[in-house]
Order: sequence, then C-alpha cells, then structure tokens
Amino acid sequence: MAKQENRVVVCLPTYNEKDNLAPLVRDIQRVVPEALILVIDDASPDGTGLVADALAGQDARIMVLHRKAKEGLGRAYSAGFAYALEQFQPTIIVQMDADFSHPVDILPALLDKINDYDLVIASRYVPGGGTENWNIFRRLISRFGSFYARWWLGLPVRDLTSGFKVWRSDLLARTIQGPFAGGGYVFQVATTWAAALLGARIVEVPFIFTDRQLGRSKMSAAIALEAFWRLPCLAFRSRHDRHAPSPGLRPPSPGGHKR
Repeated sequence: MAKQENRVVVCLPTYNEKDNLAPLVRDIQRVVPEALILVIDDASPDGTGLVADALAGQDARIMVLHRKAKEGLGRAYSAGFAYALEQFQPTIIVQMDADFSHPVDILPALLDKINDYDLVIASRYVPGGGTENWNIFRRLISRFGSFYARWWLGLPVRDLTSGFKVWRSDLLARTIQGPFAGGGYVFQVATTWAAALLGARIVEVPFIFTDRQLGRSKMSAAIALEAFWRLPCLAFRSRHDRHAPSPGLRPPSPGGHKR
C-alpha cells in the first residue's frame, strides 16, 4: 500500500458514464480511502457531469474538471494531469477507465509497486494477465496494437496500449511536456515511450481486463487505424532527434524510490 506521506490523485476521464461513475467512486474510496478523485468529463450528453458534480458536492475528496467537448482521450488526460499537478501537488497519479474494465481491487498492489518504480503499468500481456468477455476483433486489435508498438519503438513493455497506470508525479510532469492528442492507443503508447526516453523505471503488474457491462465501448476501427500511422511517425521523430536519450528500462535501485 502507498505510504502515508504519498498524496494520491485518481484521474477518471468520462464520456457517457452516468451509470458507472457513482459505484466506481465508491469502490475506489473503499480500497484507497485517502485518494483524491478527479473526474474529467468531456461534456457527456447523458448527464455524467451532473452526477460528478453531485458526488463532489457530498465529498471533498472528489473534484470535477468540465471540458467543453469530446476531443479524444489524449487531450482529456493531458488536461486532467495538468490540472491535478497544479491544483493538488500529488506524489502519485493514477489513470484508469471509468467503466469497471480496470479492477479497483488491484490498486493497492499497484500503489505498493510505485514506491520502487516511476511508472507501474497494469498489464494484460504478462504472466497472470488476460482479458475477459472480448470478441475476436477486440482481442486481435489489442494484441496487434501492442506488438506493432513494440516493433516500432523497441520497448520491452508487453502491454504498451494499457490505460491503467500509476505514475510518480515528477515523472508525469516531465512526460506531458510534449503534445499528446488523439485516441486511446496512441496516447497510451506515446506517454509510456516518453517516460522510457526520460529513463523511467517501469514495471508491469498483471491484471484481468473485463469488458464493460454498462454503456458502450469507446474502441473503434478509427482509433486503431490512427495508431497505425501515428506510431511510425513517433518512432522516426524520436530517432532523428539527436538530443533524445536512448530508450531503456532501468531496474529499481536497491534502496527503492521513496519520497
């Protein structure tokens, strides 16, 4: 479990998650009661923003960042991260989906790992990880997306498209200095790649991804196709920047990474 001196902010981007938001917030508070929760709502037409405001009005640990329109997961997360870093001065930032596909009960294990690493990735593709209730299209797209990203970028991370991560805030502040827009696959890969370029200590922790039970998935063919052309551009741009350090993952120091 995260140490007492750590200040944790959980960032939840939402779009049409009215039915999921309240029970998810309750579950997060059950396992990480000290965490602050920032809901980043992209003007959901189903009233998710109103639900978030009601929750925030009842609990000082919940905040809401309202955005004017849906502009993609990358821009939503970038705005939420910048807001959390400026307003709350956290030690740790958690990013996770608001549809229960990321199991809340493994948060303590992820937060425990962050004491020794800079970035902890909940991974479907290391031993012990996996997916449930996915159709063949989702399985193929996700597997190919991670393989394709590893092939272009040369990183040993098995689940580069994972959106369930725990960051040391100092690393995240440096990582998001670059522009990260676009769909989920591209944003998740690009931020992990940027962290690796900065010499971050990265570890993957297995988890089982369960497809959402309520609402509609945000995954689409357009998001997958966007990654197909953006990832080579990312690789070429980084490799031609003579000032960029070589990407690599470092093991934790013997004494850990404590603050």
